[in-house]
Amino acid sequence: MSDLKTQLKEQIAEIDWKDLIPHAQRDVIIVVHDNLDLIEVANAIALNDTKTIENLISEQLIQKPNTEQLSQWNSQPTTQFQTVIVQPFVLIKNCKY
Repeated sequence: MSDLKTQLKEQIAEIDWKDLIPHAQRDVIIVVHDNLDLIEVANAIALNDTKTIENLISEQLIQKPNTEQLSQWNSQPTTQFQTVIVQPFVLIKNCKY
């Protein structure tokens, strides 16, 4: 595993939605599809891998949260997400238990 991936993996945190609201208000949250590896996506963004990022966006595998998602999460503020920060973005993925 590359040093960058190792650093990103060490920075993963599980955070309640209520603590992510300020980031949503700044429009810096990126939702990562459940089937994707959060670290792989974070790595692509950190390395500015334009081709991969454009593909993920076009496939709707990464996106800004939509109104429905925001409404649902705001009504359930303890919903937990895996998160990792790749400045200026906060990547989030639903926690599955």
